[in-house]
Amino acid sequence: MSLRIILADDHTLFRAGVRALLEKIPSVQVVGEAEDGRGVLGLVKASRANVVLMDIGMPGLNGLDATTQVLKEVPALQVIILSMHSNEEYIFQALRAGVSGYLLKSAAAAELELALRAVAAGDTFLSTKISKRFVESCFARMRREPPDQLTSRQREILQLIVEGKSTKEIAFVLNLSAKTVEAHRVQLMNRLNIHDVPGLVRYAMRVGILPSEG
Repeated sequence: MSLRIILADDHTLFRAGVRALLEKIPSVQVVGEAEDGRGVLGLVKASRANVVLMDIGMPGLNGLDATTQVLKEVPALQVIILSMHSNEEYIFQALRAGVSGYLLKSAAAAELELALRAVAAGDTFLSTKISKRFVESCFARMRREPPDQLTSRQREILQLIVEGKSTKEIAFVLNLSAKTVEAHRVQLMNRLNIHDVPGLVRYAMRVGILPSEG
């Protein structure tokens, strides 16, 4: 097992703790760290990483949408979610995004190496605290539910809206015109049939775009 890893989490001390654990595992090298999803996108190609340990609740671009985007660019990449959330919605959204593993932050330290060995072998790893019945329910949902009704760009804009960014600020972050951002805003509200920010916040939290914590 020879793995080049990017750590993505917006908590510096948490990254330091995970890095310390990784440095004790043979043939594992941390080649980059990011505090948000956009940082991951910039690091993956430059670092030639083959695994990303990804938090869900990061500002600007959350871990789920960053996973979707980075796997389009580098399909062979393995993404393991590191999250405090064990509820079905987050696991479902992560599996649908294409992750190779889902590891709870409350897991024992030994599980980290088990997760890395599993994904390196081409397997999927889920924390031992996540029940088999729970996972089966997620896969059943994936079979019967349609794809996400929002485009990748609309999901990005939605996250920035619920984080309180203005149209001009969103346009700057995404390198778009304010007119284009406003058009996306109207389209996503119409598609969701939600026309107020509190409603958008509730939706974003429900589908994992904006986790309540961590």
